[in-house]
Amino acid sequence: MGDLSLSTDIAVAGMKAQAKRLRVVSENLANSDSVAQTPGGKPYQRQLVTFKNVLDKESGVDLVKVDKITKDKSEFERKYDPNHPGADADGYVLHPNVNPLIEVMDMKEAQRTYEANLNVVKVSKEMMSRTIDMLQ
Repeated sequence: MGDLSLSTDIAVAGMKAQAKRLRVVSENLANSDSVAQTPGGKPYQRQLVTFKNVLDKESGVDLVKVDKITKDKSEFERKYDPNHPGADADGYVLHPNVNPLIEVMDMKEAQRTYEANLNVVKVSKEMMSRTIDMLQ
C-alpha cells in the first residue's frame, strides 16, 4: 500500500502547485485592464509561475512545488489616449503586458493538470479500499 500512498502524495503536490498557478492566472486576468492613474506610472505587470522538483526526504520521491512567482519582463503595450490621467507627455498610456488569450490557455492547462492529478488520487484511494476489502 506504500506505493499507492506515495502516488497520492505526488498527485496532491501537483494539485497544490496547479491551484497556485490558477490563482496567479486569475490575478493576471483580473488586472488585464489595470493601467496607471498617474503620468509615468506603471500598469499591472503579468506574473509567471515556475515549478521545481523537491525531494521529499521522508518518502524518497520527487514532488512538484512552486519555485517562485516572478514578474513578466515583456514590454507594456502603449496606447494613445491623451485625455487619460495616466498619459505621459506624448499622450501615451502604458497597458498591462497581459494577453487574455494566453491566460485562458494557461488556465485550461492548469485545470487539466489539476484534474489529472485528482483522478490519480481517486484511483489510488479506490485501489487501497479494494485491497483492504480483499484482506478482510
